[in-house]
Amino acid sequence: MKDHEVQVRVRYSETDQMGVVYHGNYIPYFEIGRVEWLRNKGVSYKSLEESGIALPIVSMQINYKKSARYDDLLTIKTTFKSYSSVKIEFECEIYNENLELLTTATFILVFVSIITGRPVIAPDNVLLILEELKN
Repeated sequence: MKDHEVQVRVRYSETDQMGVVYHGNYIPYFEIGRVEWLRNKGVSYKSLEESGIALPIVSMQINYKKSARYDDLLTIKTTFKSYSSVKIEFECEIYNENLELLTTATFILVFVSIITGRPVIAPDNVLLILEELKN
């Protein structure tokens, strides 16, 4: 399955004085979505890092449509979009409890050697998962 959903509740510390989620706090929400998407496929960020691979964001586009507010239960939907041997692209959407689309984003991440900081080919187990999803 190309999609995965995870829910988070907006904490007070993530909002401004009007109770609206500060725009920079959407990035960690999207990270939760990507981390849990991978975990759902049997891959953890921790295992990638232990094998010497980091997965930094090299491109990100976010569109804010409606505000998330304090105590909202948000659904983060993460969808696999495409990949090459060294990068992976995700589309993400955040919905509130009324299923209103609040925010969309696209992220490109690159598999990088922790030692050299240079792009590397994704591990075989990850490539296998991505190849199965491509179809």
